Amino acid sequence: MDAAFTAEQDEIRRTLRDLLTKHGGPGEVRAAVRTAEGHDPALWHRLARELGLPGLAIAEEYGGAGCTATELALACEETGRALLPSPLLATAVLAAPLITALGTPEQRAELLPRIADGTLTATLAVPGGSMAAALGLTADNRAAAWAGGGRAGGIQAHPAGEGGGGGDGDGGGGWRLYGEADRVLDGHSAGLLLVAAHTGGYPRSRTLLFLVSAEAEGLARTRLTSMDETRPLARIELRDAAARLLGADDGTDVCGALADTGSRAAAVLAAEAVGAAAGALERTVAYVKEREQFGRAIGSFQAVKHRLADLYVRVEAARSAAYYAAWDPAAGPLALAQALEAARIVAGEAVQLHGGIGFTWEHEAHLYVKRAAADELLFGPVHRLRDHAAGRAGLFGAVTADGPVHGVAV
Repeated sequence: MDAAFTAEQDEIRRTLRDLLTKHGGPGEVRAAVRTAEGHDPALWHRLARELGLPGLAIAEEYGGAGCTATELALACEETGRALLPSPLLATAVLAAPLITALGTPEQRAELLPRIADGTLTATLAVPGGSMAAALGLTADNRAAAWAGGGRAGGIQAHPAGEGGGGGDGDGGGGWRLYGEADRVLDGHSAGLLLVAAHTGGYPRSRTLLFLVSAEAEGLARTRLTSMDETRPLARIELRDAAARLLGADDGTDVCGALADTGSRAAAVLAAEAVGAAAGALERTVAYVKEREQFGRAIGSFQAVKHRLADLYVRVEAARSAAYYAAWDPAAGPLALAQALEAARIVAGEAVQLHGGIGFTWEHEAHLYVKRAAADELLFGPVHRLRDHAAGRAGLFGAVTADGPVHGVAV
């Protein structure tokens, strides 16, 4: 493994940081989250047009840059540093890889070029709001619990023209979905929804992914009040909404594709969390150099130096884990656990070291605290990420569908 970044990778980081320094400051972030989209559409299109951000990891044949997860992770580290609200995570990290892995050649040719140029945003919607379980980060996603299961819960799919959910084919006329999904990332604004739903009825229930257009009849979307405004969440209600099957119903391992996407997404999320932690630490260091007590900067006090040194070690260790996971996605869940923990601790210490101003609504310190807490709720928690990774590695005995037999949090 060559740990050095290429000139192209360094240029991606530098260019994006310069752009976000000018157009992604705390004032711009606060203004963006209050828009109907939950992000700045003009900045998003600029990131797509000038930097090709949503198409970084999309193949060149579909209009992307053909880069790897490493470039996407570096980009997300910079967006995390600025706490930038954007559809990048939902579109490029969750939806695009699933379309690439499961979509038919026609679907890939139709959707991926529009994602790459930024004209189409997309997201993944799973029933029950269990994103971490659906992606195989905190549990075996082949277990039915995260998706509702059978006719009693989750989202049900049946071929158009049928009155019930017991059919297997596509009916020649698409599909209809019924149910709802909570805590869908950017679900209120995405132009395309990838919805995980059950088909085959209770006896032969299996989970498939379906494409639902934002204009689909029977679709209702409600933006939710979330802890972290920079991570807009929505409730998706499907009342016999028209849908298309993603890929072909030919026995494709959908759960396996979700788990593979989850591992890669975890590596990118880890880098983003590291960026947020680094941003909070940088602001704190700058503040303690300026704030004076007893006639001297508080950053010169030994106790403050020790606390900052501990935070720096946490950030750098998490960064190393995130970079390694970008190279080896199998390490993604553990890297994500370390990065989320680092972000939580650094953000909390940032508030403390800012003193009274750190507790005010007007200061940006609370934004880092909310990002750290919200990400752990959505993609964690940390102890479950570690427990599942340890169980998969066989550290605590045999692994069942419900987890390790003797699993403990590590």
